[in-house]
Amino acid sequence: MDHVDFITRQWEKERPDLDVTAMGIIGRVALLYLAYQKEMNRNFVRFGLNSAKFDVLATLRRAGAPHMLSPGALLQATMVASGTMTNRIDRLEKDGLVRRSVNPDDSRSFLISLTDRGLTLVDEVVTEHVQIQASMMAGLDPTEVEALQALLSKALVSADLGQDP
Repeated sequence: MDHVDFITRQWEKERPDLDVTAMGIIGRVALLYLAYQKEMNRNFVRFGLNSAKFDVLATLRRAGAPHMLSPGALLQATMVASGTMTNRIDRLEKDGLVRRSVNPDDSRSFLISLTDRGLTLVDEVVTEHVQIQASMMAGLDPTEVEALQALLSKALVSADLGQDP
């Protein structure tokens, strides 16, 4: 019995007219998210980052060489507000991890790219990040991981959150 079972059983006792099955699932997903974030954030801090900075660096890295995107493309890939993205870019630029350059196709706009230091850092961080994530799945066998992956994907689509970026 986990903490969510405790809560849902209380509701079932107090309000037997309610089906709290979804509450249990969503509660577990929320608690898992918090547990996963706690572990991943420890890794980011080790490298002088936070999840927001890592998000931008990782987005640029996975975009492929030359690891460069417009602020609009970064916004779309990370789904944050424009002002928030500007703040993240400013901080990363100050840290020497990204640089702004004038867009050769439109001199009124600019592009954001990883510096050599940013590329080296994000590669090191993401290597640790993936290992940490894998260790958090170690209690599940490969069949369970595959089933969980499929069910979570289906749940995202059901909640209308699984759309492509």
